[in-house]
Amino acid sequence: MSAIAAAAPTILDAPENRFPLELDIAVPRVRNLFHSATNNQWNPATDIEWSLLDPSQYTTEQLYAARMYWSRRAWGEYGAISESPALQIRFCQENCPPDMRLYFSIRTQEESRHAEVCFRMAEKLGGYIQQPDQSEFQGAIATHGVRKMALDPSVPLEGVIAALVCAAEEIAFDVFRHLIDITPNPVARQVLKSIMRDEVRHCAFGWAFMDNRIPHLSKAQLKAVEDAVVLMIEKVELNGYHSAWLATEGAAKSAEVETDRITWQAGLGATVEELEKPVFVASVQRIRRQMEESWGIQLPMFRHPKIDGEF
Repeated sequence: MSAIAAAAPTILDAPENRFPLELDIAVPRVRNLFHSATNNQWNPATDIEWSLLDPSQYTTEQLYAARMYWSRRAWGEYGAISESPALQIRFCQENCPPDMRLYFSIRTQEESRHAEVCFRMAEKLGGYIQQPDQSEFQGAIATHGVRKMALDPSVPLEGVIAALVCAAEEIAFDVFRHLIDITPNPVARQVLKSIMRDEVRHCAFGWAFMDNRIPHLSKAQLKAVEDAVVLMIEKVELNGYHSAWLATEGAAKSAEVETDRITWQAGLGATVEELEKPVFVASVQRIRRQMEESWGIQLPMFRHPKIDGEF
């Protein structure tokens, strides 16, 4: 009789060890981000000038595409909400400095706010769409694996933060900045600016945490950090998690790319391959330089069939 393989242990299987409970400032840069986040709250319901959005000036096709685009953003942001609790558990299990736990309590609120504002944008355009039209695309936008990584004791916490924040969120931040530059609709642009204001702190947290930890890591741990970042770029970003045009060929991918193009043509917040491609490449190249200069990590060159040459 064949034995059933035991599930791989996670940090949830380890005994809880929260005491002694220290609350003194240990990483000032992160504690400052916590205070900045608490002082810069905004309300999706009242701080966006929703009255400036006039759906009557758009075609039915444009409104549907924009509804799908902003609904898709809401799905992604909703997935991000569950990252913070998973990482909070990891921070507690590893007795990380209290600054990290304090900051991530606010980060959860910010991700919730981002999901809400994207939902409200879709509603104003005619109605939020609850799920993808095509089930094959659902896997691409459902998760990037951070929750699993956060609970996996074989992946160092530094690798999780480097992959999630210093790679994926940095790319997202650069794309947000690009979207603000090319989006003429004032409400869509205001939504993007509001989200990006929070994303600045998200990215700053990653680098502040890693700068605090890098001096204490062994060569093997640094290699694990590098591997986590490479995995995030190759298996998540280059598979279309944030940008549909990077996804593998298929009906779902084609539909999402067309949705983005129609939304971009309407000026309601999306971008297209020919505009985003140089932004994406420059972002990866910047991340590679910064990680080498700050951490001594040398990321490999990457390839993708939609991008000429290595980058």
